Amino acid sequence: MPSKDPFDWSDWMHALGRQGRRLREFLGLSQEELARMAGVSQGAVSRLEAGRGLATPMLVILKINLALTHRLRTVDPGLLNDDLRRALEIEQRLSPPIAGIGFQALPITKDPELEDLVRIYRQMPERQRQTFLSVVRATARALGATATDDEEEA
Repeated sequence: MPSKDPFDWSDWMHALGRQGRRLREFLGLSQEELARMAGVSQGAVSRLEAGRGLATPMLVILKINLALTHRLRTVDPGLLNDDLRRALEIEQRLSPPIAGIGFQALPITKDPELEDLVRIYRQMPERQRQTFLSVVRATARALGATATDDEEEA
């Protein structure tokens, strides 16, 4: 028997909408202006702010958030509270550029090639992963032996 989700999504959506409205009004934007900036309808902004958007596509929420964040960056950071400044810093580290807005995403690992290798592994069908790992291990051993041989010759 599946357990009931203890999280109240309706309350969360209402809180998200209230915060979005406060931020929009603080920035001096109308719902229509925000909608135009985000590339969504004014009705979508209204539903989200009223907390009636429980079925709102995540893309719409992200577009509205991105437009608000872009405009918020024009405000003197000294006017913002610590939590909001930290949220902007986190977004700056995570958000890829979208239509000239946002920032390059930082690599997840210290070595971007490792990130690429993990991505390739994850995209492979499960039944082929062991073969892939065997090839990578054999290649690493061969390259390691070559590096050791080269070092001995030097």
